[in-house]
Amino acid sequence: MSKTVLHIIFYFLFIGVSSVFGQDAEKSLPDFNTAYELAYEGKTNSAYTILNSLAKEPTADNKTSILLASTLSWRGNFDKARLLFNTILSKEKDNREAWISAVKNELYAKNYATALGLANKGLLFIKEDKELERLKSLAFEAVNSIEFEDKGWYNVDSKVSSKLVDVEQNKKVATEDELDPSLRKTPVTEEKLKNRVAVNSSVTFFDQRFDPVTSNSISYKRQTKYGSIIPRLNNSNRVGKNGIQLDLDLYPKIAKGFYAYINYGFSESELYPDHKVGGDIYYNHKSGIEFSAGGRYISFATRDVKSITNSLGYYRGNYYFSLRSFITPSSNQLTKASGNILIRKYLKDAENYMGVNFGVGFSPELRQFTSGDQLLAETLLYIESQRLSFEYQFSSKNDISSYRTNIGVLRQEQSFDPGTFFYSFSAGLTYQFNF
Repeated sequence: MSKTVLHIIFYFLFIGVSSVFGQDAEKSLPDFNTAYELAYEGKTNSAYTILNSLAKEPTADNKTSILLASTLSWRGNFDKARLLFNTILSKEKDNREAWISAVKNELYAKNYATALGLANKGLLFIKEDKELERLKSLAFEAVNSIEFEDKGWYNVDSKVSSKLVDVEQNKKVATEDELDPSLRKTPVTEEKLKNRVAVNSSVTFFDQRFDPVTSNSISYKRQTKYGSIIPRLNNSNRVGKNGIQLDLDLYPKIAKGFYAYINYGFSESELYPDHKVGGDIYYNHKSGIEFSAGGRYISFATRDVKSITNSLGYYRGNYYFSLRSFITPSSNQLTKASGNILIRKYLKDAENYMGVNFGVGFSPELRQFTSGDQLLAETLLYIESQRLSFEYQFSSKNDISSYRTNIGVLRQEQSFDPGTFFYSFSAGLTYQFNF
């Protein structure tokens, strides 16, 4: 056999072998089909790894993103899946597969009201879709069959069922804003865990004249069938002096939708008032509106302060708005007033939120404050100030404990030099444990 024939034979053998190995290598590369098979075989971890990599490619399409979001949902990562579905649907509102998978994600998470709202919204873009109609029926039945326990955490009777009936009768689209009464949590809302210990620590820095102030407290909350009781021990260190105050909060139930707040504080330290007494009556209406009215009495070493308090709160979807005012008649027959505005956004439930608080005027509950031999406590009640603070609270995975952080800034008029101001900056951390 000639060399030329041998060369031709080896050439074709080389081409054949290369083709076989090339096909095997190509098949071995992870692709969408491989991830799809793994996902539907229940191997979600492997599928997620492949899809997460494919989604980062410039050529990635929404089909990959939808399967990635579904994989997250099957793994129990409902929040991450929700974010990804929202991103997809914001761009492709007529994507049937995305709507169906997004509704299923909420059903898996037992967020039945949200699932119902999504199904209704999806049907606006994809008319008379049988699968969306089926999922809508499942969500409706789930919400309609919810039974709220006597020891649940709702402070007013839930109207979820009747609201959903009205939605069906009036052919309205259910929204998450209309179906979130669980956020209306008050101090008398019955909890499954009746005990709570809270520890707080904060520090305040001043831009001039004053040394930093540190404050700490520890409290214990016990819930009974008559309401809640919260004894508290406050400690403060200011201008080189240390003081302790004993504090007691009571939240008795009065009637359906009504409860009260009663407070008494006592201290022998000059850093706190000798006595302070306060009380409010609250009415929490099922519509999400809350009213309160009451008063405060604070007894300092040389003067007593009396104030009238009132507040108006409103729950709207995941938001809570509150306006509180203090009205204090002074000895010269001039009425002093101050106010606070709170805006809070709830996250997954009433124990997870962020908020901002803005106040102007004075607060009759400001604690006694001294600088050297100068008593500032009483004058602080009648001078101009503006306050701005931010808060953020989040709970642990098992909802046994929660953490709250807050930072704030205060612009305060100098009591000994009217018209001039100083600034203070504060930060605090609160840890709460339920059992």
